[in-house]
Amino acid sequence: MVKKVVLAYSGGLDTSIILVWLKETYGCEVVTFTADIGQGEEVEPARVKAGRMGVSEIFVEDLREEFARDFVYPMFRANTVYEGEYLLGTSIARPLIAKRLVEIAGYSGADAIAHGATGKGNDQVRFELGAYALNPDIKIIAPWREWDLGSREKLITYADRHGIPVDRKPNGGSDYSMDANLLHISYEGGVLEDPWQEPEPEMWRWTVAPETAPDEPEYLELGFQRGDIISVNGAQMSAAEVMLTLNQVGAKHGVGRADIVENRYVGMKSRGCYETPAGTIMLRAHRAMESLTLDREVAHLKDDLMPRYASLIYNGYWWSPERRMLQEMIDASQAVVNGKVRIKLYKGNVIVTGRASATDSLLDERIATFEEDAGAYDQSDATGFIKLNALRLRIAAQRRG
Repeated sequence: MVKKVVLAYSGGLDTSIILVWLKETYGCEVVTFTADIGQGEEVEPARVKAGRMGVSEIFVEDLREEFARDFVYPMFRANTVYEGEYLLGTSIARPLIAKRLVEIAGYSGADAIAHGATGKGNDQVRFELGAYALNPDIKIIAPWREWDLGSREKLITYADRHGIPVDRKPNGGSDYSMDANLLHISYEGGVLEDPWQEPEPEMWRWTVAPETAPDEPEYLELGFQRGDIISVNGAQMSAAEVMLTLNQVGAKHGVGRADIVENRYVGMKSRGCYETPAGTIMLRAHRAMESLTLDREVAHLKDDLMPRYASLIYNGYWWSPERRMLQEMIDASQAVVNGKVRIKLYKGNVIVTGRASATDSLLDERIATFEEDAGAYDQSDATGFIKLNALRLRIAAQRRG
């Protein structure tokens, strides 16, 4: 029997209906939790709406700094990209929300949590794997897997019948299902369900089109400490401040658009479009910083492991022991990733134009130079090196004969 539920609540159509549906179906008290993770919209209206709908315990929290510092930054230390293109903007937000749902359930005395993720997507997996990893006994209610409200029309009818206030936008609002936070904004549905259709220009909300971006490039200098960006153009910033700044500057130059067909964990393919200005800049700059400071085999090992790490995050295993183990190794590698990277933003491009590290650079100009190296490198040593590495190839060639 469920007596009290903590609901991940946005104040939108779906979660407002879920709030009433939970009370009606389970006869339980509902606690609402609304997280500000940088979605760019006011979250206080969700508090007001929940209060008007009779909720007595309402949690509205600014989690932007925790999200950037404890989730996005650790992920970018691994140069994480899913299937070569997706910077995991939605995926990395879910473990934080799951964590807070479980924590709020604990100190509010709730015996269940609820979310508005559908039964077709990845988010249901991410929320629930995270919750079970943090509280194995928690009960989880996923209304989309229980009710028969399978269309927007049915949702509106239910809202009208129960007197649930619904924002009725012109023409039914956006044609797209969208998710936004400090790292990205995503778009699914509508014309995007046909993978041959080009996204409509008016769909994009953050970035200008590269064609209309400024004709003059803009330079940024990013300071790194242990693999994390800690300053922009010499100004020290927190993780969230860095991301807000890079989003603003990157969007102005048309940086970070992506159009992807991805493989969902539940087994289907789906097409999504993304705007990730800060993430695109962070990834390029971090790889540039590592190129100067990381040992070759360490860098290559990280690259080998990155797809596995990316899949763990995409599939909802942030709180798993294997992700934690990989994170310890990744974080250890970042001790030497210190210095600065200069980038140029120009019409959708992020171009690295300089990198430097006063303490940890492994580039020895005396050895790497094309000029006279004064004996720093004996070129004749390469003869034996090549012959030894060619030995198996020569034996194979002789046998083929």
